[in-house]
Amino acid sequence: MRHTRGPLLTIDVGRREASETAIDAVCSAFIGGRGVGTKLATDRLPRDADPLGPANRLYVSTGPLQTSNVSFTGRTAATSLSPLTDGLLSSNAGGFVSRNIAATGYAAIEVTGQSDTLLAVHVSDQGVEFESVPELAGAEVSAVSEYVQKTRGLGPDSIACIGPAGENEVRFAAIVTSGSRVFGRGGLGAVLGAKDVKFLTFTGDSERTVELPSVAMDVHREAAESDHIMKRQGTASLTEFANEIEALPTRYFSEQSFDGARAIGGEQVEAKKHRTGTCSACAFACKLPTRDDATGLETEGPEFETIMGFGSNAGIDEIVEIMRANDRCDELGLDTISCGDVVSAYLASRDEFGNADLVHETVEKIGRREGIGDVLAAGIDRCHDELGVENWTMKGMEFAAHDGRALNGQALAFATANRGADHLYGSMYVLEYPLVDNEAALDPGTVEDKASILIERENEKAVLDSVIACKFSRGILTERRLASLLETTPDRLQTVGARIVDLERRFNNDRGFDRTDDLALPYDVPGIEAALDEYYELRGWTRQGVAPKGAVR
Repeated sequence: MRHTRGPLLTIDVGRREASETAIDAVCSAFIGGRGVGTKLATDRLPRDADPLGPANRLYVSTGPLQTSNVSFTGRTAATSLSPLTDGLLSSNAGGFVSRNIAATGYAAIEVTGQSDTLLAVHVSDQGVEFESVPELAGAEVSAVSEYVQKTRGLGPDSIACIGPAGENEVRFAAIVTSGSRVFGRGGLGAVLGAKDVKFLTFTGDSERTVELPSVAMDVHREAAESDHIMKRQGTASLTEFANEIEALPTRYFSEQSFDGARAIGGEQVEAKKHRTGTCSACAFACKLPTRDDATGLETEGPEFETIMGFGSNAGIDEIVEIMRANDRCDELGLDTISCGDVVSAYLASRDEFGNADLVHETVEKIGRREGIGDVLAAGIDRCHDELGVENWTMKGMEFAAHDGRALNGQALAFATANRGADHLYGSMYVLEYPLVDNEAALDPGTVEDKASILIERENEKAVLDSVIACKFSRGILTERRLASLLETTPDRLQTVGARIVDLERRFNNDRGFDRTDDLALPYDVPGIEAALDEYYELRGWTRQGVAPKGAVR
């Protein structure tokens, strides 16, 4: 099976030391990306580590296709203990940094320890250089890019950095690359912030070339020729669709449809799009560089999840106001989904839905931990009692859109996902809207007979995150094509995916997670208990949702 190659580079930022370790066996068993990061983390992380302590480790990893020209492969994975969920979590980002990381020659990069001053870490195929950067304290993302351009001659595609939110250890702080592409979910920006690492750069000329079968060109050609609506509107195209079937969280989850959906949906975003945007080597080009001519505001997006968080869930029906919130999250280094939900919770506590000025003021306070922002920076799970609102999280993570009250299979996916209320871990919503042909569609009003389908999808997503390939490649980068590119079989890929999910679950079990956490949905789903029983049995876990050590292959 094709897999990423190269050693693990360990960087201890407290000791200012770097070392290499051969990890060929890990790479051959887990492909790359999320799989390799998960295996390394479960082998090397103390089970009682504090996510914001020096013992936590952050893994950045690419896959075997990041040095190719295969569309949908311009992505990078990051894995660590999450300050938001307190469990093991992987996030991934698009853009162009993956090729620069691959050019260093390392299969994975591990950051551990804790610096005594704000630090930059420069990684190349010639070694590691440490640079003290106290002058960047509090700097926003664009200011970091300007500094690196001026001092190193490198653009934002060579950088992974944090903004003020990461420095201030906001529990849903993001790591930002290529200026506006983010490792968003789970607060991995706070992990770097706790280590006093402001940014890393990646350069080199040691990428490993790969010879791929002709199917690689088939994927690239179909990506280029596809007339998919996402090429025009990105995921924002889902807004009105979700609204019609009452799957659009509104006014802090108190409603499931929004009367202003048309004003903030895909057509409005498309009208603001001013050029084509893409990720490295990808011909699909579904990114959304947008501009409002009246104000001069330029940003990336907003995508559907951001439209939900800062639009319908906040009671905001002005697309420019959502663009503004999106832009500030990118500059401050914040996950737009968690931040939007947190701000919406605050609006609910003050009965201020629709107050765009308060939204923007609150985003700034969260990023800098000022005033109420210091409370909200902990996330809804830790502050909902103080706000007097319901706890709309799973395993500590704020909900993405695709409301499980309308899409019951997605509710089950939220329940079982090891990283919390994340829509892409199992992506059952795709089958329930549906966004697939009718023969593959599922009845959204039940969880019955969906456990086995969910398991297959979770395994598939784990493999995509290890390759690492975009989840929006569905229909083009099919399972068979992916297996061909990796010189393996679909069945073996399912086995690898299951192994990754097992490892994540076992690690989180050791930190106290079990069936109770899977059942903590903030709404009732008929049949959920029986569906979980079936899911656990098929996974080989106990009825309490614990993966036995023998089940971790």
